[in-house]
Amino acid sequence: MSALPDPHRKGDHERPHIVTAPKQPDDLGFDLPPPAKVSKVRVLTVAAVVLAVLLVAFLVAWLPKRNAQRELATNTLASGSAVPRVQVVAPKPKSSDHAVTLPGSVQALEETVVYARANGYVRKWIVDIGDKVKEGDVLVEIDTPELDQQLYQARAQLVQAEAGLGQAVADRGFSRTNLARYKDLAPKGVASQQELEQHQAQATVDEAKVKVAEAAIQAQQANVRRLNELKSFSHVTAPFAGTVNTRMFDVGALVSGTTALYKISAVDPVRVFVQVPQDIAPGIRADVPAGVTVREYGGRVFQGKVSRSAGALDPASRTMNTEVRVPNPKGELIVGMYAQVSLTLPSPHRVLEIPATALMNDAKGLRVATVGADDKIHIVKVTVERDTGSAIEIADGLDESDRVVTLAGAELVDGKSVEVIH
Repeated sequence: MSALPDPHRKGDHERPHIVTAPKQPDDLGFDLPPPAKVSKVRVLTVAAVVLAVLLVAFLVAWLPKRNAQRELATNTLASGSAVPRVQVVAPKPKSSDHAVTLPGSVQALEETVVYARANGYVRKWIVDIGDKVKEGDVLVEIDTPELDQQLYQARAQLVQAEAGLGQAVADRGFSRTNLARYKDLAPKGVASQQELEQHQAQATVDEAKVKVAEAAIQAQQANVRRLNELKSFSHVTAPFAGTVNTRMFDVGALVSGTTALYKISAVDPVRVFVQVPQDIAPGIRADVPAGVTVREYGGRVFQGKVSRSAGALDPASRTMNTEVRVPNPKGELIVGMYAQVSLTLPSPHRVLEIPATALMNDAKGLRVATVGADDKIHIVKVTVERDTGSAIEIADGLDESDRVVTLAGAELVDGKSVEVIH
C-alpha cells in the first residue's frame, strides 16, 4: 500500500516518493521460475508401465494357484472313481479270563456272643479280651444258689418217687395173691362172687399205681437231668477255638439267661466278602484262586480261594455276594479290615480281539467294516466286551474267519467295492 503525499509538507510535491511493500516472512528474496508442465504422453507412459507391472504380479501369483486347483480337482475326480484300497486283519481269539480287582471286607470265620444260661452271680472270670481260647475252655464261673436248692429238691423228689414205686409194687403183689385165693374159693361157695370182683378191681388199681409210680420216677429223673444241665452252665465254656473280643461283665454281677458275657471270633482262616458284578458272576466257582491285599501290609499278597457264593444277584446292585477264605495263622488280617481282592474268572462267552482303529462309533452304534468274499464292504454291529486302549475285545458280531478293515472311515459304506492290500 502506497503512502499519500502530505499537501502541507514542504517539498513533497517537488520530488518523487518511492514506496516499497513490507517483506513477508516466507519471502526468499528472489523470484521462482514458473512450474514445468508434464506432458500427457509422459503420464500415459507411466500409467502403462505401472499397469503392466501389476498385471505381471497378478499373473505370477494367480496362475500357479489356478493350476494347483485344477490338479486337485483332477486328482479328486480320479480318486472318487478309483476303487479304495484297504488293509484287513482277522479277529484273534483271546483268552476269556477276566482279571478283576474288587473291594472286600474281612470277616471272622465264626463269631458269636456267649450268654449266661444259668441264673446266679459271677464268682470268677478266667479270660479277658485278646486271649486265645480253645473249644471247651472255661470262660467264667457262676454261683447258682437258687439252682442248687432246686437240684436238691428234685433229687429228694426222685427218692420219694422211687419209694412210692416200691409201695405200689408191694400193693400190687398183695392184690394179685388175694385175687388168686378168691378165684379158688368162689367156685366152692366159700366166697361170694362180689368179693371176687372186688379183689379183681383192687388188683387192677394196684397195677395202675405201679405204672403211675414208674412214670413219676421218670419225670423226677428228667427234672434232675435238666437241673444238672443248668448247673453245668455255671461254668461257661468256649463254643469254638478263637479270640476273645469283648468282656461285658465284672465279678459279682447278677446274670441270667439273657445276659451277654463274651464276644468270641475265630480268625483262622478269615472270610473276605466281595460283591462280584453281573458280567463275571457266571464265572464264579469254588476253589478259584484269589489274592487279597490290605493297605497296612504294602505290596504283600495273601493267597486264598473262593469258598462259596450266594448263587443269586442282589436286585439293587446287580452283584453277587461271594466269600473268599484266606489262611490267617498269625492273625495278621484283622476282622473289619478293608481289602482288595484280585480274581481271575473265566468269561461265559468267546472273545475276539481287533485293532482299536477298526471300530466305528457314531449315531448308528458300535460297528466294524468287514470285507466279504466279493471284495465289498459289509458293516456289522458288534458288542464290545472290553477296551484295552490299543485293541478292542468283541463279545458278539464277528467270527474268526471275518476280514476286518483295520482303519475305519466315513468313506466305508455298506456294499462299496474295495481293493484288499496284502
